Amino acid sequence: MSANLRRLDRIDVCILNELQHNARITNAELARAVNLSPTPCFNRVRALERLGLVRQRVTLLDSEVLGLRINVFIQVSLEKQVESALQRFEEAISLREEVMECYLMSGDADYLLRVVVPDMHTLERFIIERLTTIPGVSNIRSSFALKQVRYKTALPLPALGLTLAGLDE
Repeated sequence: MSANLRRLDRIDVCILNELQHNARITNAELARAVNLSPTPCFNRVRALERLGLVRQRVTLLDSEVLGLRINVFIQVSLEKQVESALQRFEEAISLREEVMECYLMSGDADYLLRVVVPDMHTLERFIIERLTTIPGVSNIRSSFALKQVRYKTALPLPALGLTLAGLDE
C-alpha cells in the first residue's frame, strides 16, 4: 500500500458510524458499541480525528419547533460564469444565515441554494433585498418543499472498511 493511502478497518467504520448518529456518545459507550476497551477506542477516535475524518460535532435542531417552516430550493443563474463573478456570489451567500446549503451546479442554473425561513414575507425580503442585490445575478427560480420525506446527515459508509486516498499516515 502506498504511503499516502490509509486503510480503515471494520472497527474504524463502526466508530465513525456511531459518532455520526450520536456525537455526544461517551467514550465508554462508544467502546462498548464497537467491542473495544476504552483506551484503544479513545486512541482510534483521536487517530480518525487527526486524519480529518471528523470535521465537526453538532447538535441538530428541529426547524418546525423553532418556527422555520419554509424550506425552499432556489436556483440562481449568473450573467457570466467567470471566476470573479462566482467568487463574489459565493462570498455574499456565505454571509447569509438563512442559506443552509449552496452548491455550484452543472446544468440550467449556476447555483442551487437551500434556504430556511419562518414565513413568506421573510423569504420575499431575502430574495429582493439580499439575493437580487448580489452583482451578476441574472435569474432566480424557487421551488418550495411541501414535505420532507427524508433528511439525514450521516454519510453512507461500507460495513467492511474502506481505503482513504491522499492521506498520510
